[in-house]
Amino acid sequence: MNPRDVFGDDARIVYDAELDSLSTYGVRARAGALLTLSEVDDLEELTPGLLALEPTWRILGAGSNVLLGEGARNLLLVQLRGAWSTLDVDESGTARLGAGLALPVAARRLAGAGWTGFEWAVGIPGSAGGAVVMNAGGHGADLASVLRSVTLWRDGEIVTVPAADLGLSYRHSLLGARDLVVRLEITLEPGLKEQSEERLREIVRWRREYQPGGRNAGSVFTNPPGDHAARLLEAAGLKGRRVGGAEVSEKHANFILCAQGTRAEEVAALMVLMRTGVHEAFGVWLETEHRFIGLAEPW
Repeated sequence: MNPRDVFGDDARIVYDAELDSLSTYGVRARAGALLTLSEVDDLEELTPGLLALEPTWRILGAGSNVLLGEGARNLLLVQLRGAWSTLDVDESGTARLGAGLALPVAARRLAGAGWTGFEWAVGIPGSAGGAVVMNAGGHGADLASVLRSVTLWRDGEIVTVPAADLGLSYRHSLLGARDLVVRLEITLEPGLKEQSEERLREIVRWRREYQPGGRNAGSVFTNPPGDHAARLLEAAGLKGRRVGGAEVSEKHANFILCAQGTRAEEVAALMVLMRTGVHEAFGVWLETEHRFIGLAEPW
């Protein structure tokens, strides 16, 4: 069964959709169909169709930390917009974030409202939903440190799962590829707006100084215990290495930069080269932070 058979000419779906602008790598890719959800209530209406298409649909999210391959032509991808990007905070410091909300937007709005504990998220170019899936973090904190619960669409039902049941660890959770995050609740502390906003500026300055801009999807590999992936990659002489339009950043060895027109296969081949290079030099197999949609993990 294919998406057109299930959904027909639904205005929320684009068939044979170009994906180049929907991932931060900007690689050339197309999806068999792209479903844009603008209202949370759309889920109830679309549930039978999504269940019928199992397992050939995936959640795209903000398109960061993901590599889209040619195999996406066989998939329905789901992106979240509009009402999925809500944010509200009650007087106790419980904040509710819609899954589609951009993390930097959330960090700035919460700091500006006088709440502290989420400043670290200002430098992460992902969505709140994606942050749960990978337990996003940086600058000495992660989502697990503030997360209370997550509301999910799972197997056609809306369920709320306490943070303790998500198996959160370093850049990992137990959520599956088709657990669609609806919203999350986090707990914050009252803070001083000026201090929080200065912390935001510090984080942004640090990222601009030490991490590259351009077409990239953030850190390629997680840090192995007791070390840093970037240090190992640089020490193995991998800065500047290139496969096609994909290049290891000269500024930060754990980032891949993509020229316009780069193919996913070139990025994947460079990831293999990086991983193999570190293993040959230090006997360590690095593990990736990236998700792969439309292509298999390349090792």
